[in-house]
Amino acid sequence: MSDNWEILRRECESCQGCELHKTRTNCVFGVGNENADLLFVGEAPGDNEDKTGIPFVGRAGKLLDEYLNAVDIPRESVYIANILKCRPPKNRDPLPAEEDACMDFLRRQVKLINPKMIVCLGRISAMRLIRPDYKITKEHGEWVQKGNFLITAVYHPALLLRDPRRKEDMLEDMKKIKSKLDELN
Repeated sequence: MSDNWEILRRECESCQGCELHKTRTNCVFGVGNENADLLFVGEAPGDNEDKTGIPFVGRAGKLLDEYLNAVDIPRESVYIANILKCRPPKNRDPLPAEEDACMDFLRRQVKLINPKMIVCLGRISAMRLIRPDYKITKEHGEWVQKGNFLITAVYHPALLLRDPRRKEDMLEDMKKIKSKLDELN
């Protein structure tokens, strides 16, 4: 039987592949255009996301929305997901075993969406999807071809809330993403 969104969501919501299912309020599956050319992938849900079941709805999500608006990419035109579908306690970094438990869900989402571009939001996502030794401060905004996908990484919006000095770099990276998106369409 071939995969579809309903099956994938149901399997994800009933997942018990790691201990995080015991403490989640909601599975944070992903949201957006299921035929998007552009997929954003963060690391894990935070508290607001756990409460709503929707990725990037807290302060970091609002900042991401501001960047999307600044470069004229409607949030409704993209798909946004995380590697982890459940919130780690106290928003700690995901453990490798937790990432491993969720990666199949993300792979299946990517296969269903079939985006032209994937943007990793932050170091952890980039280390998982681009390269384990990825250096976000040196390599953000650089494009990598992996299979059928163009992939880049940008600073995680939560980092920008803690370190506003990097906001200009983020804006430049988002402009490059918009330019590349226009080029591919």
